[in-house]
Amino acid sequence: MARRVVVVLLGPVAWAPPGTDPATWQAALAEDVVDLVATLNHVAPAIAATAADRSLADAVAWPGMPVYELPPPTAGAAGRVVPTVGAAFAAAAADGYDQAAVVAADAPDVPGLILGKLLRPLTSRPVAVAPAEPDAARGLLGVAARLPAAEWLPDLDLDADAALIRAAAPRPGDVAVTPGWRRLRGPADLATLDPRVEGWDTTRALLGG
Repeated sequence: MARRVVVVLLGPVAWAPPGTDPATWQAALAEDVVDLVATLNHVAPAIAATAADRSLADAVAWPGMPVYELPPPTAGAAGRVVPTVGAAFAAAAADGYDQAAVVAADAPDVPGLILGKLLRPLTSRPVAVAPAEPDAARGLLGVAARLPAAEWLPDLDLDADAALIRAAAPRPGDVAVTPGWRRLRGPADLATLDPRVEGWDTTRALLGG
């Protein structure tokens, strides 16, 4: 059976609710995503971060959860300095995994089923992408790949458009598009949170319940 890992990719946040410290907001989002990934069945959990976010990674990691320290990042798709999925894939491959999904750390209420569907196509496709809803042009919830990642896979960050990955593939069918989920990157995203949905406890507490 293939060894699979879901890697939570830490990076800077571009927005925080008014009156909320951005570092506290980043930590709350990351903790909720890490807590979800740590409880998934049949996959290993991990965190990837640059040196700038290493202390946060250590703070939210569960006991024994590996933290991959990535090289310094470059300017990303949205003009921010953010780590890339390629570095996370390389770290997971070096750790002996056959498949990996790299997911954003700002989707605290993402269901585990969504992450499972991101990995599922790798039985027949080399790459899968899950868009960030509601608009696929707003970036990616995550990217999954067989390891080592295909040479044609662009080394993009999760704010990039999935179309760039599909355009780079030798054949359109090499990239599966799986169900997406929202990332909390602005007021409109915050308004979509459903208090009735279980999980995202740290983010919920920070927002006042």
